[in-house]
Amino acid sequence: MELMVFLNAVITRLLFMLHSLVGVWRVTVIKKDNMYWLLALVNLLLCLEMVLTLKFKKGRGLKWFSPPIFCYLISIVPSLWLLEINYDFEPCSKNRSLDSLPMLQNNLNLNGDPVTVVKTAVAFVSAICETVWTLGLHQTFLLLLIIGKWLLPIGTGTTREQLSQLLLMFVGTAADILEFTSETLEQDNVRNNMILVYSILAVWTWSMLQFPLDLAVQNIACQPATLMKNRLHMLVCRYSADLWNIGISLLIQDGPFLVSRLILMAYFNVINQMLVFFTAKNILVVMLQLYRLVVLVIDFRSSLEKQKDNRKGGESYRPCASSNEEGNLTVSNADVETKSLENSSTVVALEDSEGGSL
Repeated sequence: MELMVFLNAVITRLLFMLHSLVGVWRVTVIKKDNMYWLLALVNLLLCLEMVLTLKFKKGRGLKWFSPPIFCYLISIVPSLWLLEINYDFEPCSKNRSLDSLPMLQNNLNLNGDPVTVVKTAVAFVSAICETVWTLGLHQTFLLLLIIGKWLLPIGTGTTREQLSQLLLMFVGTAADILEFTSETLEQDNVRNNMILVYSILAVWTWSMLQFPLDLAVQNIACQPATLMKNRLHMLVCRYSADLWNIGISLLIQDGPFLVSRLILMAYFNVINQMLVFFTAKNILVVMLQLYRLVVLVIDFRSSLEKQKDNRKGGESYRPCASSNEEGNLTVSNADVETKSLENSSTVVALEDSEGGSL
């Protein structure tokens, strides 16, 4: 096993575990219950995945699916749910202020006892209000997904060009997801309705499922026997990456985001300038994706018609074959005439022989 592959595989998973443990720690602080440390046991799944990958795959991942990112989602999403459900409605300006810390009053001696330094650092971090902590965990979570995907060893059958395309897609996707949660959950009308909070978090969790998938940049290699089945198989094999990209946008991200924002505006009367703007953006993206799908179907049908016309043209215009066919017809006519003459001569000879015998 290469040393860099081993280090990238191990370090990335350790970063995932560390961030997950920070999320669990924040939940225990807010809930004031150490029983929530049991959430950290989910990281054992990530440890097991790391051991199996290092043993059987030599540190490299799969082609279309990323198990470490999926395990990371399982470990961090429950903590973020609990932090959002137990949201602190008290503004940060009225919460524990950083100005009251001894660190900011120059009462901290960094050259002193290490235990004191650690305790003061923990007190400094704990003094940050819950809203800032929750938003910071959301931001670092999305950034770590992109960085982790970049650091993880490339799976079998995946090229660096495909990885670069996927990372660029992840950057835009992460920005849209962060904007969706921050722009909808910061509304007081939404925070006061727990059903809305659960619904938005469910849509957010559903949108996270696209990060372990690598299907939007990879075409499916189909066998010739598969291509001869029907047109749908041919369409999927030829435009698999584009179709996956359209499906992920319509079914996992922009489609659910659009439905959620329309429900907030129409049914719950939650309307503001940014919500209207991003709703219009989702409508535009959905329309463009549908237009892209129609373009792919039209291009596929036109290519099939061209292939059919080429086959028909090849059968109708074959000079060698036509001359041979005509020659065969001529030969067959001459053979018929020759056979008729032979038959007539045979009949005459028989009549002569019969007449002679008589």
